[in-house]
Amino acid sequence: MTAPMAMLLVQGALYERMKDSPDLMGLVTGVYDQVPETAAYPYVVLGESTETPDNRLSGLGRQTTHTLHIWSRYEGYAQALQILAVVVALFDHQPLTVPGLHHVGTYYEFSQTLTDPEPPGSLRHVPVRFRVRTEQPSG
Repeated sequence: MTAPMAMLLVQGALYERMKDSPDLMGLVTGVYDQVPETAAYPYVVLGESTETPDNRLSGLGRQTTHTLHIWSRYEGYAQALQILAVVVALFDHQPLTVPGLHHVGTYYEFSQTLTDPEPPGSLRHVPVRFRVRTEQPSG
């Protein structure tokens, strides 16, 4: 397992789970790695990731963190928080298929509500972070 491999594989699994969720896709216009200029709000963006070794005596493992960004133009946070609730339900303590790796667990770490201060000040942003533990498959 090379250093960026787990991040890439987990990011792909997160993306697939979100885009295949009717509950999430009923609330957002898309899930993006790179947001197109023509994207309409609300949407979710795959954001920053980290990766650290999580090895054990008999095998190699990784812990990765993945920040997702929820963006909304709704007045207030109700819409973004509704999207957040669906995203957390999709991943927190849920099994995740990560091709080429054994998924140990996915854990919700934090979220925060932010208002973009630029005029007109109506852009809502909710970053949410998950920690994902994976291992190389045995055998």
